[in-house]
Amino acid sequence: MPPVRRLDGGGATLRDVAALAGVSPRTVSNVVGGYAAVTPATRAKVEAAIAELGYRPNVLARNLAYGRTGQIAVVVPYLDTPYFAELLQAIIPRARARGYDVLIDQTDGDADHERALLARAAGSFRYDGLILSPLGLVQEDLAERDPTLPLVVLGERRAEPGFDHIGIDDVAAARDATAHLLGLGRRRVAAIGEQRDREGVAARLRTQGYRQAHAEAGVEVDESLVVPRPRFNRRDGYEGMVQLLERDDPPDAVFGYSDLVAQGAVRAILERGLRVPEDIAVIGYDDIDEGRYSTPTLSTISQDRGSLGTLAVDRILARVESGAQVPGQELLVEHRLVARESTLGR
Repeated sequence: MPPVRRLDGGGATLRDVAALAGVSPRTVSNVVGGYAAVTPATRAKVEAAIAELGYRPNVLARNLAYGRTGQIAVVVPYLDTPYFAELLQAIIPRARARGYDVLIDQTDGDADHERALLARAAGSFRYDGLILSPLGLVQEDLAERDPTLPLVVLGERRAEPGFDHIGIDDVAAARDATAHLLGLGRRRVAAIGEQRDREGVAARLRTQGYRQAHAEAGVEVDESLVVPRPRFNRRDGYEGMVQLLERDDPPDAVFGYSDLVAQGAVRAILERGLRVPEDIAVIGYDDIDEGRYSTPTLSTISQDRGSLGTLAVDRILARVESGAQVPGQELLVEHRLVARESTLGR
């Protein structure tokens, strides 16, 4: 077998990728095209070989023939949030393996900016399809988009004809997080992160799950323990926890609506000389990487971001390449409870 070429970009062939990955050219083609079932282990080997060789599928001629740019856009509210940074790390390699570049934009949750991305003027888009995680828009806004734009929506919206939605079951996930705390014998479980404005869909779904867990456990919700916050960041978690600790009857457990909220809450608890989890147990949501290395390590709700990223790319490219206004699909990725030191102790 001739030596495989290691290249910084361009020049590698599909057969080079197959040789490096130890698979057949057909398998490489299936991974690149996303057309056939390939085991996760095999897919990972092929994508690693693609990245090492700088292989680019020959999609240029096809894109030119169909008037495409060979680019997809991924738009998120915040790039400084670990969850979205880690999600992009799943999306970009998958898009590259399919022969597409990724344009990235941050909206800061600005509804006008998000709306402008969906309102196409003829020939004005620099991308073939859009993967959007909206924050400022509600369901009605999505319904008013340009129907010719291939669109995949992430987060807590619903699929509609012409676009797909990919997310997790927020109600079930929040119920699992709260049930974990109640199952440890905690009876004053606070929730930090409720949002009551029209855009706070994710927060309201998590509050719904929080309430369901209490109902199933036969524990009455103390409404004063549900703390609204404008964002899911560390400062909001810290300030929400300070507010709770100023009470005569502070909580014995906290469900933070993100890992960043939970981390902020832990900081406030420790500053007061209290212990986590002995005095107050804390659980977050998202399973960001730094939660595995914090002190204490953070209990959380984990979702498969690798599967979410792969699904998002494959669905948007299915829409781009078919050119058909196919019915929207509602796709859920699995979640699981990960219990660590912040609820179980060392």
